[in-house]
Amino acid sequence: MSHLTPHRQLPDADTAVDPDTDGPGKDTAAKPGGPAEPVIDGGAAEAADAEAAEAEEVTEAGGASEASEISEESAPPSAEAAPEPAASRPGWFGWRRRYPRTARAVRVGTSVLAGALVLVVLLVPNRLDWITVRSFLRLPVEAIFLAAVLLVLPSKARRITAVALGAFLGLSAVLKCLDMGFRQTLARPFDLVFDWVLLSDGADWVKDSFGRSGEVLAIVGAIVLLILVLVLSALAMMRLADVMALHRPMAVRTTLVLATAWIVCFTMGVQFGGVTIATKGYAQYLANRVQYVRDGLGDADVFKKQMAVDAFAKTPSDQLLTGLRGKDVMFTFIESYGRVAIDDPSMAPEIDKTLQEGNARLKSAGFAARSGWLKSPVTGAGSWLAHSTFLSGLWIKNQQRYRTLTTSDRATLTSYFQKTGAWRTVGIVPGVRKAWPEGKYFGLDHIYDSTHLGYQGPYFSWTPVPDQFSLEAFQKLEHSKKNRDPIMAEIILASSHNPWSPIAHMIDWKDLGDGKVFYKIKKEGTNPTQVWKSAKRVRTEYRKAIQYSLDSLTQWMQRYGDDNTVLVFLGDHQPVPTVTGGSANRDVPVTIVARDPKVLDRVSDWGWTEGIKPAGNAPEWTMNKFRDRFMTAYGPQSG
Repeated sequence: MSHLTPHRQLPDADTAVDPDTDGPGKDTAAKPGGPAEPVIDGGAAEAADAEAAEAEEVTEAGGASEASEISEESAPPSAEAAPEPAASRPGWFGWRRRYPRTARAVRVGTSVLAGALVLVVLLVPNRLDWITVRSFLRLPVEAIFLAAVLLVLPSKARRITAVALGAFLGLSAVLKCLDMGFRQTLARPFDLVFDWVLLSDGADWVKDSFGRSGEVLAIVGAIVLLILVLVLSALAMMRLADVMALHRPMAVRTTLVLATAWIVCFTMGVQFGGVTIATKGYAQYLANRVQYVRDGLGDADVFKKQMAVDAFAKTPSDQLLTGLRGKDVMFTFIESYGRVAIDDPSMAPEIDKTLQEGNARLKSAGFAARSGWLKSPVTGAGSWLAHSTFLSGLWIKNQQRYRTLTTSDRATLTSYFQKTGAWRTVGIVPGVRKAWPEGKYFGLDHIYDSTHLGYQGPYFSWTPVPDQFSLEAFQKLEHSKKNRDPIMAEIILASSHNPWSPIAHMIDWKDLGDGKVFYKIKKEGTNPTQVWKSAKRVRTEYRKAIQYSLDSLTQWMQRYGDDNTVLVFLGDHQPVPTVTGGSANRDVPVTIVARDPKVLDRVSDWGWTEGIKPAGNAPEWTMNKFRDRFMTAYGPQSG
């Protein structure tokens, strides 16, 4: 070949192929004074130009990754490329070039999974009991809106928006999961304003249950999972944005068709199997969330105004609780003792039998009782919120209100007893295992926590001290003392606390000793891991735990109660939805027991049911109403 041959001159048709070249149709031409360069035949040049044009079009649409894929697939099979270093090959070490069909399947599969992920986040309910196959057979307007936004944006703005929207979807997915967990335990969604402190409490529970290493692993795992969800959702949205840009005409047509279908279905109310096809559920979910946050942020001011109102704040101490002077008054909370225990058909017969036996026990000792219903501010958990509602006369529905209350000078039912100077006020709180500074706020002269009751036995899952032992400790430490002042005791029984496995059972009071007898009882008990595999077994163990708490209390009254003993006992909240079946009812039983008929005469106009089982139609008050009504009934106005 002459050195005068112009650059890229086409060779003759019969030019032989150099076996050292990369393939047929290629030769080398020497530049004057330079090395030979490859000369591409006309067909290959046209293919390369077409490739470049297509790749450039894709790149302009924001699909740089798709451009390289198209280049690989559209290369003419007759033009084999020279071996390239692995680092310079398209795809992961050139696998997409070597396996084009597999690469296409991966691309399609990735796109499908990305779309499925976005749809699941948009459609999945935030309650486990609402998740069904039909809940996903709907058309979300939010998906159509997202598609339209991504289609109208230019390349760079589209990718930034896709990342932001994907991360937001990931955060909403996490929030929905938190809602599911909170509904399973507290029968309410996660509160974005007030519930962050409960995550810290959850970490403390993990630490108590599995040690410091378990807590660290749980926290690290939660953080990694959060990051993974955000990254995956962002990548999914980017993938969908690139696919729509690559197939823009089809994406535009599809979006218009789906938008039209949504409008028609929404206008006509089209349903499938009772499920509305056209949905805006995700937007409504976000709107509700925004409203909850706004309400939460304004709640502090509302609550401060409520705290300022106290009908007894200016009442002289010698005119407070005059109808109970000289009496030992016990306010006793039974953990998770809710209306479901009395009304549920699967539990009612056994609970009713226990209540009848308790009534007979009390009557044999000369006691009478009256019972009604209170509506708790919480359900499933949050006992301290119920306790403070009952004692303060305020609706303590969240942790912010609780902290505001316990750092204020608002008087409680127990602190009013202390204010009179006529009672020694004590707290029996076996569920408290560490410092409890709020105890002073509640007006308790002395507090006996789990470490000061003399118990040397085992924990029963969450419960540090069995109820029977706690009541016996109260008897020994306070009630049995001679020449003492009357006692006002706040007693919080914990044996009926979730998970209700294993459960202690009643033994002879003389055999309680230091509690070591309970090691054998615990060993004979059930395994919570096995119990919680069946909702039916959970309800059964819950029922047994309530029976144990009721028996402990009524037997204590029969054994140690006297003419001056007044017992007020109640549940703090309903148990978790696994037991209640998801019922929204928050009623708990409340009972007043006394031997002195004058005590019950003061509440005769309340309309409460005789005995320790409230009738189904007995009066129902919100729990915060009890304080003022109780103090009014036993104040000087009532004689």
